[in-house]
Amino acid sequence: MHSSAVFLIEFGAIILGLGLLGRMAGRLKFSPIPLYLLAGLAFGEGGLLPLGASEEFVAIGAEIGVILLLLMLGLEYTATDLVTNLKTQYPAGLVDGALNALPGAAMALLLGWGPVAAVVLAGVTWISSSGVIAKVLGDLGRLGNRETPVVLSILVLEDLAMAVYLPIVTALLAGAGLAAGSATLAIALGVAGLVLFVAVRYGRVISRFVSSDDPEKLLLVVLGLTLLVAGIAQQLQVSAAVGAFLVGIALSGEVAEGAHNLLSPLRDLFAAVFFVFFGLHTDPASIPPVLLPALALAVVTAGTKIATGYWAARRNGISAKGSWRAGGTLVARGEFSIVIAGLAVSAGIEPSLGPLATAYVLILVVVGPLTARYTEPVATWVTGRRDRVPVDPGPAEERLPLPEPVRHEH
Repeated sequence: MHSSAVFLIEFGAIILGLGLLGRMAGRLKFSPIPLYLLAGLAFGEGGLLPLGASEEFVAIGAEIGVILLLLMLGLEYTATDLVTNLKTQYPAGLVDGALNALPGAAMALLLGWGPVAAVVLAGVTWISSSGVIAKVLGDLGRLGNRETPVVLSILVLEDLAMAVYLPIVTALLAGAGLAAGSATLAIALGVAGLVLFVAVRYGRVISRFVSSDDPEKLLLVVLGLTLLVAGIAQQLQVSAAVGAFLVGIALSGEVAEGAHNLLSPLRDLFAAVFFVFFGLHTDPASIPPVLLPALALAVVTAGTKIATGYWAARRNGISAKGSWRAGGTLVARGEFSIVIAGLAVSAGIEPSLGPLATAYVLILVVVGPLTARYTEPVATWVTGRRDRVPVDPGPAEERLPLPEPVRHEH
């Protein structure tokens, strides 16, 4: 059969399969990410039916998927929002990073993977899934809750931290020395700071330049600009994803809303291809050996995320119930954990890191919606029982004697 025909058959089957899996996830009111990863595992290295002709195109589609994920994330925020969150919520961001990145780094070092893998796994365990969490908040009807702005602030700070973290990881994976790595980080910070400044000061001018009443022209300009900036950023070893994120931040108002509506279907398509691509490069046989460390890491970091959300919400004056809800909502990991792990897999630094990240994300992307729903009632039940348990007065000889009843003489 002609190679182009084989490619069309394979790629068509992939897209159709993803559509059916997405429909199934929608009916179950569940994130489709674990299903996409499992599909990649089934048709990748060591899977049931390895793909051949379409693999190169899927790889390019996966890169576009990462770029669109970060672009759409940038479109969600204005530069003013980011600056405000950075000023007011940075303590929560620091606590979030410390509690959730350190377990990943420690696990990598315990497994003997070295410092570079430790930095990568720290990112995998640190970043929550904005996509899954946004969907869960909508499904549970909590978008108007008092604790929701705290949750969103933490997600914004994580996304902003990606602009610093990704260039560091890129430099480390490229084997850059201290001087080269410092230069890369300086460039990334400089570019991010410049974009934020320009977006705050001249965001309306940029948006007017990009704006168009014709949806076709708006789509072409925004997509073309994003890919161009992402390519330049990658050439500078800053990270294509960071470049796309900064383009999204620079756009605001009606342009951002219009671009968001036009690009959402493309984002969903290529993001699904990205998850499949990651699964394709993970041998299913390599997951069982790392399943126990992944499970241990999932348990620990679910607890640390709950603690992060609870502390941040209490700090903002939210009630105990709302604080537990905030903590449970933050547990899910997803797209960005896979993006970070994908960089390491492409660089080939540690063969077991990809399988561990896959198992870890599969666990928490399933557990996350459950903790969002049940952390608060379980915590309320536990604290309620604790409050109802009578205090043991201690041994009989240590108890104070009861006063004698007063007798009245008649």
